[in-house]
Parts: sequence; structure tokens; C-alpha cells
Amino acid sequence: MRLIPCLCAGLLLSQPVPAAASSDDAWAAFRDSVRSACLALVAPGTTPEIEVNPFGSDSYGAANVTVATAAGTDRMICIFDKRTGRAELTAPFAP
Repeated sequence: MRLIPCLCAGLLLSQPVPAAASSDDAWAAFRDSVRSACLALVAPGTTPEIEVNPFGSDSYGAANVTVATAAGTDRMICIFDKRTGRAELTAPFAP
């Protein structure tokens, strides 16, 4: 008698489960989060251009950040931790 419940449980657990993919809305929210976190790190009084990588890596989001300054243009990378929501901005690339 105990064999039937065990067999049923085994059959149920062995069935394929469809993979859960992120929705377009979830990716748009992710990109908004990256953009907002990166924008908060840019010096006040500047108008940055932020180009967010659409999906990032498994653990991180990334964005190219370009800021016009009196001396020229600074280009930096913003790195966004998907787990914590914290972002960091690299130093500008050398001209």
C-alpha cells in the first residue's frame, strides 16, 4: 500500500517543469533600477548619458556613463549588484 503513494510522488517529481523566464516588464524595471542607481553616483550639476546593458551578467548590471565636463568628456562604467541593488562607478577612462 505504501508503494503507490511513493510511485505517484516519484512520477510527479520527475515531470519536466517549464523554465520561468523574466518578463519584458521585469527587464524594463531592472534597467530602470540600474539607470537610477548609476545616476545617483554622478556628480551633481552634470548631465550624463547612461547606456544600460539590457540584461547584464548573472550577478551584475552594467552601464556606460558619459559625462561632459569643462575639460572634455569623461567615460566611466557603472556596476550594479543585482543581489544588493548597490552600484559603483569606476574612475574615468584615460583620454
